[in-house]
Amino acid sequence: MSNRKTPPQPSRRGFLLGGGALALAGWLGGAPGALAAGAAKTAAAKLPKDVEPFYGPHQGGILTPQQQNSYFAAFDVADTAKREDLIALLKAWTDAAARLTHGQPARALSGQSDKAPLDSGEAVGLSPARLTLTFGFGPGLFSKNGVDRFGLAARRPEALVDLPKFNGDQLVPERSGGDLSVQACADDPQVAFHAVRQLAALADGIASVRWAQTGFASGAPGGGTPRNLMGFKDGTNNPSTKDPALMNQFIWVGDEGGWMKGGSYVVVRRIRIALEHWDKTELGFQQEVVGRYKDSGAPLGQRHEFEPMKLNAVDKDGNPVIPETAHSRVASAQENDGARILRRAYSYNDGANFTAERWPPWHQGIEYDAGLFFIAYQRDPRTGFIRINKKLASLDMMNQYTTHVASAIFACPPGARPGGYIGEALFAAL
Repeated sequence: MSNRKTPPQPSRRGFLLGGGALALAGWLGGAPGALAAGAAKTAAAKLPKDVEPFYGPHQGGILTPQQQNSYFAAFDVADTAKREDLIALLKAWTDAAARLTHGQPARALSGQSDKAPLDSGEAVGLSPARLTLTFGFGPGLFSKNGVDRFGLAARRPEALVDLPKFNGDQLVPERSGGDLSVQACADDPQVAFHAVRQLAALADGIASVRWAQTGFASGAPGGGTPRNLMGFKDGTNNPSTKDPALMNQFIWVGDEGGWMKGGSYVVVRRIRIALEHWDKTELGFQQEVVGRYKDSGAPLGQRHEFEPMKLNAVDKDGNPVIPETAHSRVASAQENDGARILRRAYSYNDGANFTAERWPPWHQGIEYDAGLFFIAYQRDPRTGFIRINKKLASLDMMNQYTTHVASAIFACPPGARPGGYIGEALFAAL
């Protein structure tokens, strides 16, 4: 047996409170001493195609071209945690995210055989797969059950409202809400899960996973709008992410948001689809429900996917070509005072489970537990998702096939700067 002493293993809390210099150095691919000299050159270097930038004015995973896989997790912060613990966690998450998005382990690996690994290792050797990590703050972070746990209640943005109960909601409380959120998106599902797994490990003792949801999205060859499990293209009517004016108008928070300027608000909804019922529905009626052709994605009465909907068009009998209750019509900006949101939804498939359909034919039994994990970013949920979904919940013909079973809202702060951390502006004036 060797008498050589093993260097002390850093503790999780020591990592949290130790700052981000080492992790940032790892992100830049060098030792701490190389940080200042190489930062500018490294930042200017062109990133590989499988790497998405982490630092910047906005968080990644919002305007990023949609990856094929998602792992979304909501966290509850422990009642025993203090504000300094929360800040330390956000710093650690920021440093780890910068490493993970560049294909590195969340923490530098020690290789000590008598210690647990600091990274679970299942992504070693894998491509970064365009991993993005997007962080959010839920209403419970600012106050919960009337208690201002971290002295943040006065800093809660006005737009971070509690979502109202919508007609038809059958929400499961255990799969809704959360104090913090993390969404990992990547072109490899193992990379996405690995990232959330490491962030959850870093949060041990401060925050724990409340609920999680996986998702997948397969676009057309060469790019194109992904199809949902109903077989229709999903997201055709999104505002163009390549139009800065539209993004500033509808997605990014402006001066009115204070510390949230440059951030966005995300609403997530787990929407179960009665696929067995849908699959037995005639094609013509499916297209009337959606308001678009299933093959091309074009609005009814037109030929191409991205043609504007002609909501005033009528057939030979004087009936609207796009029915009054068609999903795409009811959700359109024209029908919602110009409101627009950025959908970044993923399909989900969680196997099969017992369910009771809430519409005819009133089937009960084992059915697919599958549907749409709806994700939408917006400048203000009050004039975005809430306005649109109130109308959808009341008028949308698609409701006979769908049930909203989980829901949450989060404020996603602006992006972090090198040396800073996610949400830094929230705490700056405290």
